[in-house]
Amino acid sequence: MGKPKILVVDDEESLCEILQFNLEVEGYDVSVAYSAEQALTMHPEQYALILLDVMMGETSGFRMARTLKENPLTASVPIIFCTARDTEDDTVVGLNLGADDYIAKPFSVREVVARVRSVLRRAGAAAPTETVEYEGLALDLRSKRCTADGQEVRLTKKEFEILALLLRNRGVIFSRMDILQRVWSDEVIVLDRTIDVNITRLRRKIGRYGDHIVTRLGYGYGFEA
Repeated sequence: MGKPKILVVDDEESLCEILQFNLEVEGYDVSVAYSAEQALTMHPEQYALILLDVMMGETSGFRMARTLKENPLTASVPIIFCTARDTEDDTVVGLNLGADDYIAKPFSVREVVARVRSVLRRAGAAAPTETVEYEGLALDLRSKRCTADGQEVRLTKKEFEILALLLRNRGVIFSRMDILQRVWSDEVIVLDRTIDVNITRLRRKIGRYGDHIVTRLGYGYGFEA
């Protein structure tokens, strides 16, 4: 059975990237759209859930939700609003349009992931399962377990998320800022040195596979086969 597909619709590209990464780490298949107009061309009926901003371009999230609920093909697709429109009236409008949940910005990524899981559970969508592998190195994104040649490797949450990012994007070099934004999205101040320390520990913990985590001076880190 395939992974539940989620569509993130928001005109803030950096926020879309953060949500996409964290939801993919949880094992979901995530697409992004930067406007309601773009989202409506992406066959929204194929998604298990839509995360939707309200204040966007020409077509607001409220208007898009109304369009989806009026179309028999998309009427049953769950919607979670993620928006800075946080008054009681806005929340009531969103829920009256048929939204399954309403999250006010600023929010934590963990809160969004928990709300997504809850809505999908209520909707009866299958729980995501996914393993990312390279030779004998494997990450179970659902149980958050790492194994190397059959032996469990105990990683911290940040180490796991860094490895997941690099392993899912083999051959791509991520700058320290890229890693900070994707892995430390909820924290306010994190030093670049923190990335280096986590990478050093990660290389040591995963044994011979640590040599595949490469450093490109002046650019950042990546995982190369």
